Amino acid sequence: MRTLLCTAVILPLFVGCFKTPDQAVAPIEADAVQSEILTIVTFNIRNGKVDDGPNRWDNRKELVSNLLAEYKADIIGLQEVYDFQFDQISRNLQDWDAVFTGRDDGRRAGEACPIFYRRDRFERLDWGTFWFSDTPDVPGSRHWGNNYTRICTWVYLRERHTGKTLHIYNLHLDHESQISREKSAQMLIDRIDRQPKKDFYIVLGDFNSDIHNPAMQSLLKGNLRIDTWQAVHGLAEPAGTYHAFSGAAKGGKIDFILVPQGTEVFEADIDQRSFDGRYPSDHFPVFARVVLPPGD
Repeated sequence: MRTLLCTAVILPLFVGCFKTPDQAVAPIEADAVQSEILTIVTFNIRNGKVDDGPNRWDNRKELVSNLLAEYKADIIGLQEVYDFQFDQISRNLQDWDAVFTGRDDGRRAGEACPIFYRRDRFERLDWGTFWFSDTPDVPGSRHWGNNYTRICTWVYLRERHTGKTLHIYNLHLDHESQISREKSAQMLIDRIDRQPKKDFYIVLGDFNSDIHNPAMQSLLKGNLRIDTWQAVHGLAEPAGTYHAFSGAAKGGKIDFILVPQGTEVFEADIDQRSFDGRYPSDHFPVFARVVLPPGD
């Protein structure tokens, strides 16, 4: 596997390895759509129904929507998204299509893990959601010690100009039950193992686990998958992504973008910016730029 550090990127999207308040995130240029570079973002935008005082959703919704539009990423996976948050963001991302499943009823109720993808680059072939439980096709189901329902939404895409196909999995693992995290990771692995071997895939989301957690280690076991951040930066750099609206991330990185072993990772980044003293969410957005491998 070949990895290139941020300073060696040929088509720069970000300046430096972390985005601080005085740094802007440059949008992806149009020529990248014609290249093999794929730009990916995962972002927990924070449940819009909780009362976060000055950080409540009404005070952040424009900031989140505008920030996502600014990134111009090919693939965007969001977590902790209610339907009204999804509707707000969708209105601002008019060049993207999206899939959404509420975890409570399989339709609109409850938090979701929607996936946005650029309409001009991809067409959707299939999509769905499964529940991390003993009955993965039953909306709202949970059995593994988690007090909250946990899901993974996926979409199967075909790149319009090459015909390449890829699977995107977007998830939010439990924050309390380690058993749930480990069983969920194994269910995801089983699902990936059943997809056509020739298809590229991306796993992204809020894992509520750092790189050392057994759930994450099972996903990375045998070097079948790599964490894009680790591929570029290793484990030496601090890389916390949850900061509770403080801007000071403590603990390990819990938001990940995983790709198959052997994928060329050109860039990995965390956007730590605030705007007029306000952070878009209690998590930092996480980015990666990878090479989409040749199709058949």
